[in-house]
Amino acid sequence: MPCRKTVGMSDDRNVLGGELEACGTDPLTGFFRDGFCGTSPEDIGLHTVCAVVTDEFLDHQRRVGNDLSTPRPEYGFPGLRAGDRWCVVALRWAQAYSDGVAAPVVLASTNVRTLDVIPVEALRQHAVDVPGDASGLDET
Repeated sequence: MPCRKTVGMSDDRNVLGGELEACGTDPLTGFFRDGFCGTSPEDIGLHTVCAVVTDEFLDHQRRVGNDLSTPRPEYGFPGLRAGDRWCVVALRWAQAYSDGVAAPVVLASTNVRTLDVIPVEALRQHAVDVPGDASGLDET
């Protein structure tokens, strides 16, 4: 997916230290619904983890009160299906991780602000886009 190049948008970085790459456009994700896991002070939930949702993750989220499967047309939310990429709230992903049902993570599309909440090692364990040279992951 392309990197963010829109003039006037924030220059968010990913957890690898590079430019934040798009997470998903079908469905259109992100706090700003621009396809990126960008954040701002208004994003109290910190929607910064680019997850590839699984049925197990979606079931878990529903059980803990965060139903991501049911469409909510009044909010322009189509409901998620396994395989969709979605910018999830960092604390919700961390909760799923603690409960053993973390969704896979796209590191290049996961905002560096995630590291305020989740250790990079936890993200690495579930990465689906590990670069050829992962040595830089230890520096974050």
